[in-house]
Amino acid sequence: MTGAIRLLLCLGLLLAGSAGASAANIKLMTTGAFRPVTQDVVPAFEKQTGNKVTVVSDTAGALIRRLRGGETFDVIVLTSDGLDALADIGTVTGDSITPLARVGIGVAVGLSAPQPDIRSVEAFRQTLLKAHRIAYMDPGSGSTSGNSLVQIFQALGISSEVGRKAVLVRSGPAGAAVARGDADIALQQASELRLVPTIRFAGLLPAAIQIYTTYSGAISAETHEQDAAKALLAALSDPSVGPILKRRGLEAP
Repeated sequence: MTGAIRLLLCLGLLLAGSAGASAANIKLMTTGAFRPVTQDVVPAFEKQTGNKVTVVSDTAGALIRRLRGGETFDVIVLTSDGLDALADIGTVTGDSITPLARVGIGVAVGLSAPQPDIRSVEAFRQTLLKAHRIAYMDPGSGSTSGNSLVQIFQALGISSEVGRKAVLVRSGPAGAAVARGDADIALQQASELRLVPTIRFAGLLPAAIQIYTTYSGAISAETHEQDAAKALLAALSDPSVGPILKRRGLEAP
């Protein structure tokens, strides 16, 4: 099936989901790693359906805390484990959980900096030991990449060394710290590093220590916009989104 035919089928599904109903206002909550994809998909979805989507982005841990505090939503994009937990307590409908993408942790440096050696595990380890300031997401913020990096530093035996030169970022891309000159290297999920145009994406961590995160979408068990929510989730998961995932630094789940 060609990409054009898939896109037509997707548009038909979206329009069918909204046909015969007034325009809906949908709230989409998403982790930062998947937010770049929504920036491309949501405007087209709004134009095609007439529905309005409000996008709220935060770390995975922060999103869960917000839900516990009573915040409502229609569609949510979260780690697969996080959604399974929400399904267990009835926050999302379990049969709506749909894998959307996966992303690995990448490395970024300043535009004029030399290419860091990340070709092997030992080369990457030495690159971190030689770095002056290393920016990554604060694990305490509930960041998926931050907590994954803690595991990686422990596996490399350099937790103490990295800790002494860490620049912990609580919100936004860790690469922004490199852009400001507060760090010489940034580690974060590739899709978020690519959001900062004034740094250079150097590549993904070596495969032997890489930790991929799969993100899935689900519909709130209490949404009042069931059809519109289903249509949005269908748009986010359609195979025609593949080129967007690749351009944004993610890949199909």
